[in-house]
Amino acid sequence: MITKSLKIITITSAALAASGSVSVFAQADVNNEVTDTVQQQIQVDKAAAQVQDNINKLKDQTLDSASRYAQAMAEAESFEKYNAQLSDQVEAQKVELASIQQQLDEIETTNREVQPLMRNMLDSLDKFVSLDVPFLIQERRERVQNLRDLMQRADVTISEKYRLILEAYQIELDYGSSLEAYEGTLGEGPDSRTVQFVRLGRISLMYQTLDHSETGYWDATQKQWVRDDSYAGAVEQALRVANGRGAPELLTVPVPAPQETSL
Repeated sequence: MITKSLKIITITSAALAASGSVSVFAQADVNNEVTDTVQQQIQVDKAAAQVQDNINKLKDQTLDSASRYAQAMAEAESFEKYNAQLSDQVEAQKVELASIQQQLDEIETTNREVQPLMRNMLDSLDKFVSLDVPFLIQERRERVQNLRDLMQRADVTISEKYRLILEAYQIELDYGSSLEAYEGTLGEGPDSRTVQFVRLGRISLMYQTLDHSETGYWDATQKQWVRDDSYAGAVEQALRVANGRGAPELLTVPVPAPQETSL
């Protein structure tokens, strides 16, 4: 009995040993399966990550394309509005050009009409100066001649020429309401002498030599200078007033008699 028991124990020990070996192999198989599963999961995750990355890239590309499309549409709309604005400007410029052309045509017509008018105005002014009381005669004649020279210049506009002619007329008009004294030469050759002239509008033009030895006036009726020393005091008084050395007061001056004219 003892011997059998030992055998049984021995068998049991061997069985246990064999069972342990089986467990070890089974555990190893499980570990291998787990490792394979983990590796497969890792590969799946990598593949999923790659797919997600591709999706993200496609999404970014789609968004970028959409953004570029929206920008292109906005630019196209902007260009369309700009073109419409340019079209309106072109039409406005066409209208303006037509207006300018019409004005140029009118100016050309005006030039043809104004040029003769200005020449006639200068002729009238020249004649008026020649027939008028002979005060500042050289200055006034030079003004008319300068205007005639100006008429030949192409670099001066028609409006400027016309303005200067009107200005000359205004100067002549102002002479009629002013009191003025100035120094000048009377006579020619041996009879030439320096005198002081005093002008009261166009009513009277008088003179007096610097030494007060001679006094006279312009006789508009006879168209000549007349010596009359009886006006010496009046002329001296008029000279003082004109030169600002005396207060304005009643002056006694020679005045031509009124003439009858036929209209």
